[in-house]
Amino acid sequence: MYRKVSDFIYDWDSSAEGTIKVLESITDDKLGQAIVPGHSTLGWLGWHLATAPGFFAGMVGLDVKSSDPEHIPQTASVIVEAYKNIAEDIRAKAGKLTDEDLSEEVDSFGAKIPRGSLLRTLIDHQTHHRGQMTVLLRQAGLPVPGIMGPTKEESQQ
Repeated sequence: MYRKVSDFIYDWDSSAEGTIKVLESITDDKLGQAIVPGHSTLGWLGWHLATAPGFFAGMVGLDVKSSDPEHIPQTASVIVEAYKNIAEDIRAKAGKLTDEDLSEEVDSFGAKIPRGSLLRTLIDHQTHHRGQMTVLLRQAGLPVPGIMGPTKEESQQ
Protein backbone atom coordinates (compact mmCIF):
# COMPACT_ATOMS: atom_id res chain seq x y z
CA MET A 1 0.00 0.00 0.00
CA TYR A 2 1.23 3.45 -0.84
CA ARG A 3 1.32 5.97 1.97
CA LYS A 4 3.16 8.68 0.05
CA VAL A 5 2.07 10.01 -3.32
CA SER A 6 5.71 10.48 -4.30
CA ASP A 7 6.31 6.73 -3.79
CA PHE A 8 3.43 5.86 -6.10
CA ILE A 9 4.61 8.34 -8.76
CA TYR A 10 8.14 6.91 -8.60
CA ASP A 11 6.86 3.34 -9.05
CA TRP A 12 4.32 4.35 -11.69
CA ASP A 13 6.97 6.09 -13.79
CA SER A 14 9.23 3.04 -13.63
CA SER A 15 6.41 0.63 -14.38
CA ALA A 16 5.08 2.75 -17.25
CA GLU A 17 8.56 2.98 -18.77
CA GLY A 18 8.82 -0.82 -18.76
CA THR A 19 5.35 -1.22 -20.21
CA ILE A 20 6.16 1.19 -23.03
CA LYS A 21 9.25 -0.88 -23.89
CA VAL A 22 7.12 -4.02 -24.13
CA LEU A 23 4.41 -2.30 -26.17
CA GLU A 24 6.99 -0.82 -28.54
CA SER A 25 8.28 -4.34 -29.26
CA ILE A 26 4.97 -5.40 -30.82
CA THR A 27 4.61 -5.32 -34.59
CA ASP A 28 1.33 -5.02 -36.46
CA ASP A 29 1.69 -8.48 -37.98
CA LYS A 30 2.05 -10.07 -34.51
CA LEU A 31 -0.92 -8.41 -32.77
CA GLY A 32 -2.82 -11.70 -33.05
CA GLN A 33 -0.09 -13.75 -31.32
CA ALA A 34 -1.57 -15.91 -28.54
CA ILE A 35 -0.06 -18.73 -26.49
CA VAL A 36 -2.72 -21.01 -28.03
CA PRO A 37 -5.76 -20.18 -30.16
CA GLY A 38 -8.57 -18.58 -28.21
CA HIS A 39 -6.37 -17.00 -25.52
CA SER A 40 -5.38 -13.39 -25.00
CA THR A 41 -3.35 -11.96 -27.87
CA LEU A 42 -0.56 -9.40 -27.83
CA GLY A 43 -3.01 -6.89 -29.30
CA TRP A 44 -5.68 -7.58 -26.70
CA LEU A 45 -3.21 -7.48 -23.81
CA GLY A 46 -1.61 -4.28 -25.10
CA TRP A 47 -4.99 -2.60 -25.47
CA HIS A 48 -6.02 -3.84 -22.04
CA LEU A 49 -2.93 -2.15 -20.57
CA ALA A 50 -3.82 1.03 -22.48
CA THR A 51 -7.39 1.12 -21.16
CA ALA A 52 -7.55 -0.65 -17.78
CA PRO A 53 -5.77 2.18 -15.91
CA GLY A 54 -8.87 4.26 -16.58
CA PHE A 55 -10.97 1.71 -14.72
CA PHE A 56 -8.61 1.68 -11.74
CA ALA A 57 -8.36 5.47 -11.78
CA GLY A 58 -12.13 5.75 -11.60
CA MET A 59 -12.23 3.52 -8.52
CA VAL A 60 -9.49 5.63 -6.93
CA GLY A 61 -11.42 8.80 -7.72
CA LEU A 62 -9.20 10.18 -10.48
CA ASP A 63 -10.79 11.63 -13.61
CA VAL A 64 -8.64 9.93 -16.26
CA LYS A 65 -9.60 9.72 -19.91
CA SER A 66 -9.50 6.20 -21.33
CA SER A 67 -9.97 4.83 -24.82
CA ASP A 68 -12.80 2.41 -25.56
CA PRO A 69 -11.64 -1.01 -24.29
CA GLU A 70 -13.92 -2.86 -26.72
CA HIS A 71 -12.36 -1.53 -29.93
CA ILE A 72 -8.86 -3.01 -30.20
CA PRO A 73 -6.75 -1.11 -32.74
CA GLN A 74 -5.20 -2.95 -35.66
CA THR A 75 -1.91 -1.07 -35.40
CA ALA A 76 0.60 -1.36 -32.61
CA SER A 77 1.50 2.33 -32.74
CA VAL A 78 -2.06 3.31 -31.78
CA ILE A 79 -1.82 1.06 -28.71
CA VAL A 80 1.53 2.59 -27.72
CA GLU A 81 0.23 6.15 -28.06
CA ALA A 82 -2.96 5.39 -26.11
CA TYR A 83 -0.90 3.85 -23.33
CA LYS A 84 1.52 6.79 -23.21
CA ASN A 85 -1.43 9.18 -22.95
CA ILE A 86 -3.16 7.35 -20.12
CA ALA A 87 0.13 6.76 -18.27
CA GLU A 88 0.82 10.49 -18.29
CA ASP A 89 -2.76 11.27 -17.26
CA ILE A 90 -2.50 8.84 -14.32
CA ARG A 91 0.77 10.48 -13.27
CA ALA A 92 -0.65 13.99 -13.49
CA LYS A 93 -3.91 13.25 -11.70
CA ALA A 94 -2.33 11.08 -8.99
CA GLY A 95 0.16 13.88 -8.38
CA LYS A 96 -2.73 16.03 -7.18
CA LEU A 97 -3.57 13.58 -4.39
CA THR A 98 -2.30 14.20 -0.88
CA ASP A 99 -0.56 11.61 1.25
CA GLU A 100 -3.64 11.64 3.49
CA ASP A 101 -5.83 10.76 0.48
CA LEU A 102 -4.00 7.45 0.17
CA SER A 103 -5.32 6.24 3.52
CA GLU A 104 -8.91 7.11 2.65
CA GLU A 105 -11.01 4.05 1.90
CA VAL A 106 -12.71 3.72 -1.48
CA ASP A 107 -15.09 1.14 -2.90
CA SER A 108 -13.52 -1.82 -4.69
CA PHE A 109 -16.03 -4.40 -5.86
CA GLY A 110 -18.23 -3.85 -2.84
CA ALA A 111 -15.42 -3.74 -0.28
CA LYS A 112 -13.71 -0.73 1.22
CA ILE A 113 -9.95 -0.55 0.75
CA PRO A 114 -7.43 2.25 1.13
CA ARG A 115 -6.82 4.28 -2.03
CA GLY A 116 -3.09 3.54 -1.66
CA SER A 117 -3.80 -0.21 -1.83
CA LEU A 118 -5.80 0.16 -5.01
CA LEU A 119 -2.96 2.13 -6.60
CA ARG A 120 -0.62 -0.76 -5.71
CA THR A 121 -3.08 -3.14 -7.39
CA LEU A 122 -2.98 -0.98 -10.53
CA ILE A 123 0.77 -1.45 -10.80
CA ASP A 124 0.58 -5.16 -9.92
CA HIS A 125 -2.09 -5.65 -12.60
CA GLN A 126 0.11 -3.95 -15.18
CA THR A 127 3.16 -6.01 -14.18
CA HIS A 128 1.15 -9.24 -14.45
CA HIS A 129 -0.01 -8.56 -18.00
CA ARG A 130 3.36 -7.19 -19.07
CA GLY A 131 4.87 -10.53 -18.01
CA GLN A 132 2.36 -12.40 -20.13
CA MET A 133 3.29 -10.20 -23.05
CA THR A 134 7.00 -10.92 -22.75
CA VAL A 135 6.28 -14.63 -23.19
CA LEU A 136 4.17 -13.90 -26.27
CA LEU A 137 6.86 -11.60 -27.69
CA ARG A 138 9.41 -14.40 -27.44
CA GLN A 139 6.96 -16.90 -28.91
CA ALA A 140 6.33 -14.50 -31.81
CA GLY A 141 10.05 -14.15 -32.47
CA LEU A 142 10.05 -10.47 -31.49
CA PRO A 143 12.69 -8.80 -29.31
CA VAL A 144 12.01 -9.00 -25.58
CA PRO A 145 13.16 -5.89 -23.73
CA GLY A 146 14.78 -6.18 -20.34
CA ILE A 147 12.46 -4.58 -17.82
CA MET A 148 13.57 -5.78 -14.41
CA GLY A 149 17.00 -6.89 -15.52
CA PRO A 150 18.58 -7.90 -18.81
CA THR A 151 17.10 -10.55 -21.06
CA LYS A 152 19.18 -13.49 -22.24
CA GLU A 153 19.91 -11.68 -25.51
CA GLU A 154 20.92 -8.49 -23.73
CA SER A 155 23.26 -10.43 -21.45
CA GLN A 156 25.04 -11.98 -24.44
CA GLN A 157 25.84 -8.62 -26.08
